[in-house]
Amino acid sequence: MENNSFTKTILVNQSKTTAFNAIKNFRAWWSEEIEGPTDQLNESFFYHYKDIHLCKLKLIDMIPDKKLVYEVLENEFNFIDDKTEWVGTKLIFDISEKDTKTQITFTHEGLVPTYECYAVCNDAWTGYITNSLYKLITTGKGEPNPKDKDGFNAELAEKWQLN
Repeated sequence: MENNSFTKTILVNQSKTTAFNAIKNFRAWWSEEIEGPTDQLNESFFYHYKDIHLCKLKLIDMIPDKKLVYEVLENEFNFIDDKTEWVGTKLIFDISEKDTKTQITFTHEGLVPTYECYAVCNDAWTGYITNSLYKLITTGKGEPNPKDKDGFNAELAEKWQLN
């Protein structure tokens, strides 16, 4: 069976440990608008940007310097008909050696081209992985979405509160 899930691979000169630690720090490469721990097994965290994208994820598998798997527990997009397309999908980061470099393969398992959000998500993930995460690993500074006081919605944050 062919896997049509979104996948993106980057190569870096840094160690697998450096890559592993950078990936776990979602605030440094995805968004500063995250509540909860992104690096603790079986713990959930919440991401949101205004009322456009709300997402609750849980770190479900962690093999140091090799693999991280996050499950999307809840999700809502305000720009598509099926606002829950990501629910039950997984963000998988596989870390390996390729020649003398560290290879990071990101797969959003379940994010497939038939999803209404695919084009937007493809563009977004490509930027986050090939630009922001890449820069975080290689320079120590990513380009996450910044905190936006106007973008914070306390009522939505309370509704989606962790645990």
